[in-house]
Amino acid sequence: MSAPLLDVADVTVRLPMSGELKTVLHQVSFGIGEGEALGLVGESGSGKSMTAKAIARLLPPGAEVHGSVQFRGLDVSAMKWQASRSYRSEVAMVFQDPRAHVNPVRTIGDFMTEALRTNHGVSKADAVRKAVGLLADVGIADGARRMEQHPHELSGGLLQRVMIATSLLTDPLLLLADEPTTALDVTTQSEVMAILDELRRERGMAMLFITHDLELASAVCDRTAVMYAGQLVEQRRSVELHDDPLHPYTAGLVGARPSIDGEVGRLAAIPGRPRSAFEAPAGCAFADRCVHVVEQCTQTRPDLESLDGGLVRCHRAVELRGRLREVHHG
Repeated sequence: MSAPLLDVADVTVRLPMSGELKTVLHQVSFGIGEGEALGLVGESGSGKSMTAKAIARLLPPGAEVHGSVQFRGLDVSAMKWQASRSYRSEVAMVFQDPRAHVNPVRTIGDFMTEALRTNHGVSKADAVRKAVGLLADVGIADGARRMEQHPHELSGGLLQRVMIATSLLTDPLLLLADEPTTALDVTTQSEVMAILDELRRERGMAMLFITHDLELASAVCDRTAVMYAGQLVEQRRSVELHDDPLHPYTAGLVGARPSIDGEVGRLAAIPGRPRSAFEAPAGCAFADRCVHVVEQCTQTRPDLESLDGGLVRCHRAVELRGRLREVHHG
């Protein structure tokens, strides 16, 4: 089996908070193959965006990082200036809020073509031509006119399309998409996701798709990994994970979403509130919210172990296998 394009191994991140270092990611490990899409799912604060920032080398000052991130066999943390510059061209990122990541006083054209002209020596005319072509690919037909506009003149949906087109200008091998549709209305969300998925498949590009929506991840990703309290609790092929979850937290996420396939009574909410890694109780991080908790869960932290072609972090996974979805759907 060939090595993955991206290999994240036992990544632990601690950040300075209130004068001390606190853990926000705990031994996160996964790989993404060339052309593969991996969904990263979990509630707010589970560590999804922090994982993407660790991969993209965008962690805040003072962060303490252990473990390794390798891209095409190279250690990302050990990259010197030139290698780091190349890495940022081969790994692109689309953020949740497009307006927070553009300069409001510069035109769309300046924003889009800067990296091509500055880092790759592409002429302005060629950079503009490529940018306009990519705008057409993401559903913006009047690209030449949009290039002359400023960010405030575009709707949220249009601006996110611009961000996706911009991320593809350097022909990346991996796209980190951090909840790219959360700030958009439902109809625009659907359109943007369809564009993103189509372009990824056409280009053979790998993608880490971060979302709180397990069903959306299942629709667009080959595999899905579920995070809770800064650690992975389950990882499987997307359809299998959605239809037959192995971890109680995954089952809770599935059960908390309304279905269009039939009548459903009151949705089964997960009790309690999400935990950050530094707030997690001893033993299983999900123990204080889990309806299947036993004494062992509160005393010993479970390992991420292989089961049914995937990985799961639960002491009772074998015992509960095949029963969780029925329990959480009532």
